[in-house]
Parts: sequence; structure tokens; C-alpha cells
Amino acid sequence: MPSSPSRALRALLALCTAAGLASVAVPSAQASPGSGPTAVVAMGDSYISGEAGRWFGNSLTNSGSRNGTDRAWTGSGYDTSRVYGATAGGCHRSDTSEVKSAGPIASSLVNLACSGATTDNVFRASQGGVAYKGEAPQADQLAAVAATHDVKLIALSIGGNDLGFADIISTCATDYIVWYSYCHDDQQAEVDAKIDGVMADVGRSVDEIRAVMTGAGYGSSDYRIVLQSYPSPIPRAADNRYSESGWARTNTGGCPFWNADSDWARDSLVPQIANRLKGVAAAKGVQFMDLRDALQGREVCAKASKQVTSTVPASGTTSEWARWIDSQSTQGLVQESMHPNAYGQQALGRCLALVNARPTGNHSCRNTAGSGPSSMYLTTG
Repeated sequence: MPSSPSRALRALLALCTAAGLASVAVPSAQASPGSGPTAVVAMGDSYISGEAGRWFGNSLTNSGSRNGTDRAWTGSGYDTSRVYGATAGGCHRSDTSEVKSAGPIASSLVNLACSGATTDNVFRASQGGVAYKGEAPQADQLAAVAATHDVKLIALSIGGNDLGFADIISTCATDYIVWYSYCHDDQQAEVDAKIDGVMADVGRSVDEIRAVMTGAGYGSSDYRIVLQSYPSPIPRAADNRYSESGWARTNTGGCPFWNADSDWARDSLVPQIANRLKGVAAAKGVQFMDLRDALQGREVCAKASKQVTSTVPASGTTSEWARWIDSQSTQGLVQESMHPNAYGQQALGRCLALVNARPTGNHSCRNTAGSGPSSMYLTTG
């Protein structure tokens, strides 16, 4: 990529002012933007940062390695830094996160995303962006990467926390466990009230990324932005292997939701958000990666998947690809609930690699029944 004195000066200023760069080693100060190592960058929230990457499926065993599902097991205790590194106490950037699982698609695979982040944490500080978990806004971190690397693709997952995903999950689980009532009607009304504003902020996040890249001297054809949607971590009612009545979904399956709420989440909420994000991508002229069906059959409690036991080992072909809700808090952290686990993240990484190889168009990513994460495939549209 060509450079110029003005571009080099802007890059040096960006490098000096940006703070909190994570998950990337900064090359020599002499590197000019676009002439350094190629890079693919992940930005946004927990669904791309790698939350729940600690887990290979779900197991009811609460001790030791939990039948091989707990990657934090050291042989004598648990060390989450084995999975989340220096971000174990904050952003939860796992070693199996989407960008880290994408394979050799660039010299540097940079993860700037942070679990719990909202659009405010993406915007530049100069434009009202807010630092989060001790780190500068992600757009400011991107400025430093753009100054020292040849950034080719930026994958963005954002908006879920603005809409209150965690609160929706908590409310629906509580309505099942405690109140014996449905959540979908009230929650749908809340989503409808927020979604226009959230999508406007998602669009602004794209604008902020573009502003950073332009400021670093990149032309619009020098890099790509891929906006992605969210996969459903729970199945439709018809695909749930546990009965709606009794305590199996709560104490055994880790999917405490009524059938009506499950169907709403899988066939209404997730598609609604995906369709709106696709609209943002179209309006902003960026690529869209639709992940709504990426975990089909691999969700928590799905009939086509199995829990890990002493006789059913963890496997990308048979185990669940999302983290369950541990209502007893006997394993890991509650914040890991309902996120793609290590298998799910490997699958999403494969999706990213496939989209990376297709420089134009919108694509949906799906899994192949009975196969592992490497068998993800794209459909166009």
C-alpha cells in the first residue's frame, strides 16, 4: 500500500495518542501504515471477543476437568488465564476467539473486542467514546494498529449489549424458574423501543472505524469492514431434547426457557436483529455476515447434540457449541452463559476465513450436521 509524508505523520500521531492496545505486538517505530505486517482485526462485544472460550461443550461433572470440558483446569486447580490470557479479569479475549480461530488469513490476528462492550466503547474518545475495563475506546486502539500494520479486514460484532441481551436472557430464565410466566411479550416491546436507536449507533460505529482508517491514510479500497449478526445459543422448542415441564431444562440442560420464549428468541428476536444489522451494512456499504443459523443443532439442549460425560467425550462433532446457564454457579462465570464456547468460536473463525476469501457480497454461515467446526459453509445473500 503506498505511503506519503502526510499519511506517515498522521499515523505517528495516532500511534502516540492511542492507548490501551491489546492482543498485538507493536512493530518497530519506523514502520509506516500499510507497509507493516498484514492484519485482520476483531472489534465489538463478547460474541467476537471470545467469551466462554474456556469450555469444550457442557458437562454435569463439577470437579477436575469436568470431563475434559474445562480448559482452565491445570491438574490441581483452575487458571482462566490459560484461556483468556491477560484479559482473564476483564475483556475475556480467548485463545479460540473468532479472529484467532480464523487460521492464517493475515500475519497478525488482532482482537480488540471486549466482553460487555457497547457502541459507546467503540467510538473514538474525541467523539464521545468511553473507555471500558481499563482500556481506551476500540476505535482509538484501531488507530494504533492501522499505523503499524496493513489492515485488510475489520470484523465488527456490536449492538447486542445496547439492546440488553444479558437482561433478556436473565429475565426469560427468571420467568421460567421463578415466576412460571412468559418473557417474550414484554421483552419484544422493549427491543422494539430500543432497536432504531441501537442500529443508528451501530451505523455510527462503522463511521467511526472508517474515520480512523481514513485518518491513517487508507483508501476505501485498501480494507474491508464485515458487520456480523448473532447466532442463537438456544434451539427452537421442537429441537429441545428436554421436556418443557419439570426441572430438566434448569438442573440438567442449562436452558431454562419456555417453549414459547425459545421459539420467540430463535425465530423472531435473532432474525429481527440480523435483518436490521443487514440493513445497516447495506446503508453503510460494508459486507454482512449472517450468523443466525451458525449454531443450528449445536445449541444448548439441542436434540442433535449431547452433553459431555465420562463415556461421551468432548467433540466438535457431537458436543454443544454454546455455553449453558449454570443456575447453581458451580462452574465458571455466569457471564459466560449463552455464548459460543470453544467449538462455537472455532466455527465462527472458519466463517470469518470463508468470508475473508470472498471480497464482495453478503453471506450466511451454517454448519454441516454431524461434522466439526471446520465444515462450516457459506450461502450467498
